[in-house]
Amino acid sequence: MYDNMGEYSKALSSYERSLQIRKTALPTNHPDLATSYNNIGNVYRNMGEYSKALSSHERSLQIRKIALPSNHPDLAASYDNIGMVYRNMGEYSKALSSHERSLEIRKIALPPNHSDLAGSYQGIGLVYDNMGEYSKALSSHERSLEIRKIALPPNHPDLAGSYQGIGLVYDNMGEYSKALSSHERSLEIRKIALPPDHPDFAQSSNNIGLVYYNMGQYSKALSSYERSLEIRKRALPPNHPDLAASYNSVGNVYYNMGQYSKALSSHERSLEIRKIALPTNHPDLASSYNNIGLAYDNMREYWPML
Repeated sequence: MYDNMGEYSKALSSYERSLQIRKTALPTNHPDLATSYNNIGNVYRNMGEYSKALSSHERSLQIRKIALPSNHPDLAASYDNIGMVYRNMGEYSKALSSHERSLEIRKIALPPNHSDLAGSYQGIGLVYDNMGEYSKALSSHERSLEIRKIALPPNHPDLAGSYQGIGLVYDNMGEYSKALSSHERSLEIRKIALPPDHPDFAQSSNNIGLVYYNMGQYSKALSSYERSLEIRKRALPPNHPDLAASYNSVGNVYYNMGQYSKALSSHERSLEIRKIALPTNHPDLASSYNNIGLAYDNMREYWPML
């Protein structure tokens, strides 16, 4: 519950206490231990601590492989969660492989319109979007939305996730009116379903800002990005990658508005966080270095040696 409310430190404390009790009370490969590791992994991923998240999810999967039948839905959940972490780490081929394994199991184990199938399709769609394969991404997200409309109540947060995924793909395809419509529908659902400072609100504001940015409407983009940043400052740990994404977005707007010193300040803050939060070869680090270089170049200054 705390995890869904965005209260990650409380969630982590509760899950770790549960794990300690289960370690004492249960056999070493009991499925409930896998559940504890899975829950801890989800919180670490939401906190942006991806190596810890991956370790927890792999431990969960290891137990489930021993304790459960080969096509049990909980195995699919583990593969799905590992896929999400790999995507966050920028390892897209590993992410895609994990999500496809999850989908394969769920097709065998679950009814055809089960909401967990939608989760697998969404994961695959997000990875294809990151890989630039937009038609495949859109197809996966639309399948996810189709299932969720059948399986879930009309204002369920997972529906917002599907609309968000579709919006991201349309934005990358340059279909900005469709993107904006999808992101606004996602935000509308989240306003009904979630607490006001939930990180998903920040994501919706960020996505709307991105569309406005791509449309060249920089004042609207800046307003949306700053709203996203303010929510993330309240809701997330100080070195969460999503904070870095917000600073990066704000920096991009300032750069395009010709305010290069403000752009530089935002991009340097983004890089500072990314150096702490992400693997050394993550694509987002390259983006930060590039953006800092552009700001210095337009200020007609040389970038200090790194």
